[in-house]
Amino acid sequence: MAHTVLHPGRRQSAFTLIELLVCIAIVALLLGLILPTLAAARGAGHVSVCASNLRQLQIANLMYAQESRGGYAPGAPDFLSNLVRWHGSRESASAAFTPGGGTLTEYISGGDAEGGGASGAVRACPGFSPPRDGFERSAGGYGYNNAFVGTVRGPVVGGMLVPPVAPPGPPGSELLVVVTDRVGSREDRFAAPNATVAFTDSALAAGSASSTAGGAIEYSFAEPRFWPDAAGARLDPSVHFRHGGKRDGRAGVVWLDGHVGSEARTFTWSSGLYGADPEPLRIGWFGAADDNSLFDYE
Repeated sequence: MAHTVLHPGRRQSAFTLIELLVCIAIVALLLGLILPTLAAARGAGHVSVCASNLRQLQIANLMYAQESRGGYAPGAPDFLSNLVRWHGSRESASAAFTPGGGTLTEYISGGDAEGGGASGAVRACPGFSPPRDGFERSAGGYGYNNAFVGTVRGPVVGGMLVPPVAPPGPPGSELLVVVTDRVGSREDRFAAPNATVAFTDSALAAGSASSTAGGAIEYSFAEPRFWPDAAGARLDPSVHFRHGGKRDGRAGVVWLDGHVGSEARTFTWSSGLYGADPEPLRIGWFGAADDNSLFDYE
């Protein structure tokens, strides 16, 4: 019969409560050091993907122009019918936009499949999670310079509309009314394509501003600071500075020549029309000059 031999003088190896608490404290400290780094890396990844998306959108627009005698894609052709955007279309004015049928859809890689298609992935900014019921769904968090690039504008002289040529004088010094929204402006109308906005990170402050997700909805246009055809009338901003710090974010922008940059907000305001303050939602404009010079023809 086997006997168990006991050794009363030998202690069993085990963690004491104090040692366990020390280990937990060390793990917590390491997590505290690592998590901000991981968050920063994730944010940098979002910025990189977003910049690539913006570049792809303008490449698609340049491809459109090559096949359209130099004319950029219209951003909202036949706007009064309100059924088509650069990013998608809808069957009625009360329906949501879906990616199929947009003026740039076929030029974005992957076709126009809803949801998981490659075109949807190109348009979706990973740093933006808008509510699903926004009226500009499928814009993916990006806005087009439709006021100038996506329409054709011309000056009014002596009460008559003259041919659409670049207006004289400083930027914003002359009213420019819509000649047509069924085609975009020609490439050669823009004097400085490397300093003219094509697409930006975009959102509109609407509804409750209690949270960024609740107050910033998808919006498909990057609006200039003033209505081109109404002297002194300021638009609500739609450039979204979603990347970076919670207070002082930055917005991705792709210029007409195809290069991508990152801009800091310099100004914002609210008309009060949409029911939310754009300032805490990090929506506004970049650029030092309070005019349309980063959007218009000069």
